[in-house]
Amino acid sequence: MRTFGRWLVVALAALFGLVRRRKKEPEGEGERIIAPGSPDRPAESVVIVLLFAAALAGLGFVVLYALDSLGNRTQLFGIALALCFALIAAALVILGKRVLVSEDLEEDYPQIEHPAEQESVAQMLSEGAGGMTRKRLLLGAGGAAGGALGLAGLTPLLSLGPWVQTDSLYETPWQARRRLVDETGRPLRALDISRDTFYTAFPEDARHDLIGAPLVLVRLDPSVLRLPADRAQWAPGGILAYSKICTHAGCAIALYRTPLFDPTAPGPALVCPCHYSTFDPAAGGTVTFGPAGRPLPQLPLTIDAQGHLRAAGNFSGPVGPAWQGVRAQRPS
Repeated sequence: MRTFGRWLVVALAALFGLVRRRKKEPEGEGERIIAPGSPDRPAESVVIVLLFAAALAGLGFVVLYALDSLGNRTQLFGIALALCFALIAAALVILGKRVLVSEDLEEDYPQIEHPAEQESVAQMLSEGAGGMTRKRLLLGAGGAAGGALGLAGLTPLLSLGPWVQTDSLYETPWQARRRLVDETGRPLRALDISRDTFYTAFPEDARHDLIGAPLVLVRLDPSVLRLPADRAQWAPGGILAYSKICTHAGCAIALYRTPLFDPTAPGPALVCPCHYSTFDPAAGGTVTFGPAGRPLPQLPLTIDAQGHLRAAGNFSGPVGPAWQGVRAQRPS
């Protein structure tokens, strides 16, 4: 009985050289289990073409992944991978049906329990590959197809972010002495920031659409602040600045919860309306609820002689979710 599983094992074993050829028996000794077959060079050619085509499909996935300008890339990814798998499957079917010498059995194989039976199976695999005339080319084509498919599978790992040069995760338009402005470009003064109010600010003379640009500003009573010791001077007059980009999925922090019934109501909090990640501004932006895995990055502030708010440095940590480091700005 011929089963797909047997053909697959025989094809892979012969193609990738996993079976050692038995040493030639002396004349008159030993019998073949599988009758010798005639080489089928046209079928071998088809297998080789299919495997190299599968390699091109796998490499096509990598190329598509690298091109940001294409639309509907998700569909193209699926087409490239499906084509790669289909071509490899077709090559294996033809390899097992036309190229490898096969054996017909009326019954299932018995369970392999003894060394002699194991030797018989190894001999059948070796003899099954005996009809191939271009083994090296088949092996090369199979290696190219398998390598391209493996490369296509590993390529999405690049989206996890930079592995060696991680400085891009911390690059933002904020730097010491840069003024905070509103959406119209008007510089913000410390006196403009009231309690129980939520403000959005941007860096002066910098693009507002950069992921590290927008800030949320709130003012709290300095007596309730519980900032880390190294941030004691980051909130002059109780004014705190945090990244507006949620550390969970990159949504915008757009809600500000203020207590209405002291002292039983929960304290002030910055809230992402998408998945309800909640951050405590008094405690350095720590997560108090929701799926966010790390605090909101805080920006150190200072007040200049004219009363304008300025940055005193960069954020306390990388802005946004982990994957934002793959592309920090829109493709041009």
